[in-house]
Amino acid sequence: MTTDTSPANAVNQAAFTRAMMDASITTPQGLRDSQNRPAGRRFNVYRNNVAVSLTDALLQAFPVVTKLLSEENMKGLAGIFLRAHPPQSPLMMFYGAEFPDFIAQMEQLSHLGYLADVARLEQHMRRAYHAADATPIDPDALGSIAPEDLMQTRVSFTPAMQVIRSPWPIFDIWRFNMEQDAPKPQAGAQDVLITRPEFDPTPQLLPVGGAAWITALTGGKTIGEAFEVANQDADNFDLSTTLALLLQGNTLTALHRKD
Repeated sequence: MTTDTSPANAVNQAAFTRAMMDASITTPQGLRDSQNRPAGRRFNVYRNNVAVSLTDALLQAFPVVTKLLSEENMKGLAGIFLRAHPPQSPLMMFYGAEFPDFIAQMEQLSHLGYLADVARLEQHMRRAYHAADATPIDPDALGSIAPEDLMQTRVSFTPAMQVIRSPWPIFDIWRFNMEQDAPKPQAGAQDVLITRPEFDPTPQLLPVGGAAWITALTGGKTIGEAFEVANQDADNFDLSTTLALLLQGNTLTALHRKD
C-alpha cells in the first residue's frame, strides 16, 4: 500500500494508526495499493493481520493471565487493549508493557484483584529475558570480606534482576498454573525475585523483608544500611536466605567496598 502525498489527499499518520487498530473505522482517504487503486479490501486484510499478530503476542507474553481468563476471553480483552495501546516500537518483545495497568483499570475484572499483579509478574519475567547480559561475581568474593566490612559494602546488580511486591500470592498463582502438581495458592502477600542464572528467567519467593532489602541495595545503600531497612519491614528478616537467592541467580556484578 502507498499513500498519496498530495496536499488534498495526504493521510494523517495518526488517523492511519487509529484505523489500522479499529475495524469500525473506515479506510483512510488517500491510501492506495501498489497498483494505485484505493486500498479498501487490502487494507482490511492488512488490518486483520496486524490485530492477529498483536493478539498472539499478548497471549504468548501473558500465558498465566490467558489461562486464568481463558483464551477466548483473553483474545477479546486483547482486542480492546490493542485499540487503546497501539505498538510504540517495531520490536514485538516490547508490546504489552501497559497491559498490567490496563487490567487494573478494567471494571469488569475488578473481582479478580490479583490479576494485574500476576500480569506484572509475567511482564517482569519478559523484561528479565530480554535484559542485557552481565558477568556475575564469583560467590567466593563475599567470603574474602570481613563481616564488619561486608556490612559497609555496596553492590551492583545484573539488568535481568527484577523484584515485584504484591498483596496477593502471585508466586503461588504463577506456579500453580505453570508447574505440574504445584500446591494450590494460599491467601497472603508475596514478594518475588526474578533472576536469569542462565537463559530463562526464574521466579523465586522472597522471605519477608527480602524485597525491601534488595530495593534498598538498588537505591545505593550498603548491605548494613539495607539490613536496617529490611528489619523495619520484617522483624525476623532472613539475610542469609535472601543473599543466597541473589548468588544462586547470578545477580551480583560488583562489590563496592568502603576502601
